[in-house]
Amino acid sequence: MQQSISTTSLIRVLIGLFIYGGGLALMVSADIGLSPWDVLAMGISIQTTLSFGWATVFVSGLVLLLWIPLKVKLGLGSVLNAVLVGLFADLWLLFLPSYELLVSKIAVFAIGTVTIGLATGLYISAGLGKGPRDGLMVGTAEKTKKPFWMVRSFYEILVLVIGFSLGGPVGLGTIIFVVSIGYLTQLGLQLFKLADRKGIV
Repeated sequence: MQQSISTTSLIRVLIGLFIYGGGLALMVSADIGLSPWDVLAMGISIQTTLSFGWATVFVSGLVLLLWIPLKVKLGLGSVLNAVLVGLFADLWLLFLPSYELLVSKIAVFAIGTVTIGLATGLYISAGLGKGPRDGLMVGTAEKTKKPFWMVRSFYEILVLVIGFSLGGPVGLGTIIFVVSIGYLTQLGLQLFKLADRKGIV
């Protein structure tokens, strides 16, 4: 029974990360800015030979290293998140067009943001570990005894400034993401918890 549950959880994580990569690719293709962490990844991509996806993997790897002094527990889902989200984003980007009209860019970015919120709810509900950035912020909040919102704001402002200085795109999409992602992630978690109770997934 336990093996069956583990397999189901693993499949849920993989599907969630695949969908997450698609949402991230949609935001990149919209070209109106990115989330703070993705601004950093794109900035690194611009300054190196790395693709956006591999730059995302690089950033996630660095973040996981920061878990060590914070003594955050590493889960299989954490490792899979760090490695696969960026690679899936690169894969999706191969099939996505560019957009000319601002209304199209906003619509595509919004769809990408909603997709990420729901996908986050899917892979977190599998219970195989936090995402790299979530673990860093939770671990820092616990270590410093500071409110989570304060820690999250600190990190997101820091990576946004660094990413922007490297040439990462900051714009309307950045604002859309920052304002909406908390609610969308909460909605995703609620939906998949409800689905669990009803035996849908």
